[in-house]
Amino acid sequence: MNPLYKGAFSKICTFVLMRKICCLVLVLALFISCGNKKKDATDAVIAEDFTLGELAITKATNSKAKDILSTWPEFNALETSFSALYKVNSEESLSLVIEDLIEKQKLLKNSDYPNEFNIAQIKSRQNVFKTFIFKTKGDLEYGIAPQESVNEMVFAYNALRNQFNITLNNPLDIKALLEEEK
Repeated sequence: MNPLYKGAFSKICTFVLMRKICCLVLVLALFISCGNKKKDATDAVIAEDFTLGELAITKATNSKAKDILSTWPEFNALETSFSALYKVNSEESLSLVIEDLIEKQKLLKNSDYPNEFNIAQIKSRQNVFKTFIFKTKGDLEYGIAPQESVNEMVFAYNALRNQFNITLNNPLDIKALLEEEK
């Protein structure tokens, strides 16, 4: 064989071999990048899982308050809606619970309060609770993580329930004290 052909033949073989290696590297890179996308997609699904974290336990009322509250249907409806908050597992279900709480809170505000609870202290605690319901609703509408506002709402609800206990356990009649001062 002519030495000129021998050099050209070796250059052609080297060129073909290099093309095959480049194609093999590209195919390998394609498989590796597709494998990472599958992991990223799995991570995205995990990130979409919704949790409110550990919510505070609803404060118990004493037996006197429980007896009075059991005769107040609007409060019982609110209590039932509030208990659904502990079963929430998505933002959509939280949004539905919040909407239900807003409706039940409106009904409670417009209802006839039991005589023992028809006082400013109870109504102001209820307004604070309403404020945190709307704060949670705003967080959901603006895409802000609602965990903090839900915890504040639970705290406000517990303060309302605690005010029932305080009202019934307080033997002082504030109206009578104010009339004596006049």
